Amino acid sequence: MRLVRTLGIALTLGVAGALTPTGPAAADAGPPPGSIASLGDSISRGFNACGFFVDCPARAYSTGDDAGVNSHYLRIRAKNAAISGRAYNDSRSGARAADMPGQADRAVSQGARYVTMLIGANDACTGSEQSMTSVAAFRSSIDSALSRLKAGLPDARVYVISVPDIKRLWAVGKDNRNARNTWGWFGVCKSMLGNAASTAPSDEARRDRVRQRVIDFNAQLAQACTAFGPNCAFDGNAVFNYPFSLAQVSTWDYFHPNPAGQKILAEVSYTAGFNW
Repeated sequence: MRLVRTLGIALTLGVAGALTPTGPAAADAGPPPGSIASLGDSISRGFNACGFFVDCPARAYSTGDDAGVNSHYLRIRAKNAAISGRAYNDSRSGARAADMPGQADRAVSQGARYVTMLIGANDACTGSEQSMTSVAAFRSSIDSALSRLKAGLPDARVYVISVPDIKRLWAVGKDNRNARNTWGWFGVCKSMLGNAASTAPSDEARRDRVRQRVIDFNAQLAQACTAFGPNCAFDGNAVFNYPFSLAQVSTWDYFHPNPAGQKILAEVSYTAGFNW
């Protein structure tokens, strides 16, 4: 179903077993950059943050210009006016890790001095557990994207953000009839949210395996960023660990961050990163 492929992942209230932060994001952030590019999926496009099943890049956590969200771009602009008008949203709704090299090429062509990357939700949140992206394929795509950024933008700062804990979405929405019905009607994230009301051991085990895939993705993101070098920061699993609430999720799909969700995503991710 096309809708499932276009959805990113909403950020919601935490459950037990969150990852431990991996440490400081970066030793030296350098001066505030003069341009920014955002790589990712529908989260980075602000999907469902201002209209019914449409992208809303103005309210995107990284490059948006909506004052209520207070994106990375706006936070940096308050410290360096040179970035004004130089925010590039290269993300695409429905993107997976395999799309990152192409998005990285666009960031290079734009000469971005700061690049954010939030990807992986669609690699785990698929139509079935069997169709999730393998850990090896995920890492290969991330390495390729980072290599292109390093070659084309050797002095730019690159910020890799952890994949949200999609089991949190199930945990806070499973007892909400509207959420369950919406997930079922649209076939949203069936790998995790399928048969959402079930407490059968097989369904519980499936959810745990999908969550483990997200944890494995995040471990690869951290390792790939370390291999990139000192200009790359990982968020220390801040986004994965953050206890979002269902009130920060769009009621159109009970899946994507609404404006309040984009606002807190901007705050959490920015603080855990270079934090100019």
